[in-house]
Amino acid sequence: MTPFRERNKTVIGAVGLVVILLFLAAAFKTDSLPIIGGGSTYSAEFTEGAGLQKMDEVRVAGVKVGKVTGISFKKECDYSGAQVPLDNGASTGGCVLVKMLVKGVHLGSLTRADIKIKTVLGRKFIMLEPDGDDSLSTSKPIPLSRTAAPFDVSPAFQQLAKTVGPIDTGQLAQSFTTLADDFRGSPPEVKASLDGLSRLSQTIASRDAKLRTLVNRAAGVTQVLADRDEDLVAFLKQSDLLLQEVKARRAAIHTLLTTTTQLSEQLIALVRENRATLAPALSNLKVVTDMLAANEKNLDLSVQRLAPFVRLFANNLGNGRWFDTYVYNLSNPSGFAPGSFGNGT
Repeated sequence: MTPFRERNKTVIGAVGLVVILLFLAAAFKTDSLPIIGGGSTYSAEFTEGAGLQKMDEVRVAGVKVGKVTGISFKKECDYSGAQVPLDNGASTGGCVLVKMLVKGVHLGSLTRADIKIKTVLGRKFIMLEPDGDDSLSTSKPIPLSRTAAPFDVSPAFQQLAKTVGPIDTGQLAQSFTTLADDFRGSPPEVKASLDGLSRLSQTIASRDAKLRTLVNRAAGVTQVLADRDEDLVAFLKQSDLLLQEVKARRAAIHTLLTTTTQLSEQLIALVRENRATLAPALSNLKVVTDMLAANEKNLDLSVQRLAPFVRLFANNLGNGRWFDTYVYNLSNPSGFAPGSFGNGT
């Protein structure tokens, strides 16, 4: 049997790319798959959207059973029995219609739907409470009498800041004090009540600065979270640009992969053909490197001691075509002029 590394790498790479593309297509079309996809589409009416978005989760008893597929405005809804009636006292008015894709759970005809808060960043999800003997209709939405939207804390704090801001707490405390003075001659029970009311007003006035600080910091936290949300969106956009750049350079990447495959095949063939020669060469190379490593200090010392010799030898050859020699303490033989012994060309 041919080893896996010696098979045709082009065919293996093509099959791998096809398998990856099939997995990607299945991941984006999960809802359309016959086994793990599908489900039933239901709808529900809510007095407000409460920040709900498409693709938010739908849960039953805390378990994810679906997702939100659509959010739209409905002109006429029945507000009789709704938790938040219309301000003008009418029984009908506009509402928010939410469509959900649910799978793997039985919903009764009296099923209830509530929008719940999922994270501190404001993400929501729909909690379904199955009830009733018959099945929930897919053509009629869950009415307002069986739905509820959450109470959002951040808008409540902002509205509280707007309401508390114009109040003159000092004037309020003085008013309560004046009222207590006017009722000073009242029975003990009334006097005790007014004294308690006066202390309450003073407590509110003394905590006014802390209350303002708390409201301002809550607004700051919500603003920071909103800014981070924009950073997350920007990060996703940058990731999309990166994928577009990779797509634009697909031909270059394909050429690089093809060239790398050819190089690996040539290296495999080279190693296979010269296996008998490479093994002794590598063994001898290891012996040489071990010897050099063992004599590293001697080699360094040889280079240091060779330096003076090279310098002096270069000085001797520094006179052009001549080089000078000198023998110390040697007498001048007859027939030679002083200083001429040892010179040559």
